[in-house]
Amino acid sequence: MPLLPRIRVVSLAINLPGPMAAHRLTQFGATVTKIEPPQGDPVAHTHPELYRKLHRDQNVVVLDLKTDGGKAQLDKLFSEADLLLTSMRPRALTGLSLGWDELHRQFPRLCHVAIIGFPPPEENRSGHDLLYQAIAGLIEPPQLPRTLIADYAGSERAVSMSLALLLARANTGEAGFETVSLAEAAVPFADPIRYGATRVGGLLRGALPGYALYRARSGWIAVAALESSFLLTLQKALGLQTVNHETLTSIFLTRTAAEWEDFGKQHDLPIAAVLNLEV
Repeated sequence: MPLLPRIRVVSLAINLPGPMAAHRLTQFGATVTKIEPPQGDPVAHTHPELYRKLHRDQNVVVLDLKTDGGKAQLDKLFSEADLLLTSMRPRALTGLSLGWDELHRQFPRLCHVAIIGFPPPEENRSGHDLLYQAIAGLIEPPQLPRTLIADYAGSERAVSMSLALLLARANTGEAGFETVSLAEAAVPFADPIRYGATRVGGLLRGALPGYALYRARSGWIAVAALESSFLLTLQKALGLQTVNHETLTSIFLTRTAAEWEDFGKQHDLPIAAVLNLEV
């Protein structure tokens, strides 16, 4: 059953965090109208399949918000909407007459979640996911990140903030405005490193033989026998006297990754083949 069947969302957010948040809201049953500038969303040109995935349940409308006609159409959408999603810097919103005070005065029922890069007082500083991860300590140079942690974490924060504002409006009758900083969203992901869990040589990064990656005869496997009960089951299932990195490295080379995943299922062990998306 849809959780947000009567909620109408207008999104002015291009690139990734905003459209991902809007996509998530459509999964909850909200109706989303995405406003794109005449030049379109950059992701539609660079990664069209990802763009189609994120927008398949959204109504995409092209408007030039710098014209009177485009602004009038946007105001009509605002008058019927519950929530506005944006991903512009505050000065850009002000330039479009979309600052919160003016917006709230004209559309008192409209909540607004503004996705920004850096929190105040640097809310107008330019940035992208790479910067946010670098500042949070999530990058190991010279390798670039394998995924967009700040963008995806920020999108989920935008969803939760949207739900919180809608709930508050339902309880108080008052619409609200909140910002979601992508830089701040990345920071908690560094805590396992900061506190030693996934630091090199930490318990979850090499110290435990039962929690590691191993090469199989074909492919790689992830073994997550973290609890002593799992480790004991693994030891018995493999017929080993002791469990260490060396013995596991040797034995896991005897079968394919798929075979070891089946082995894990048979013995209720957390073992899985590592999916390689770059093949």
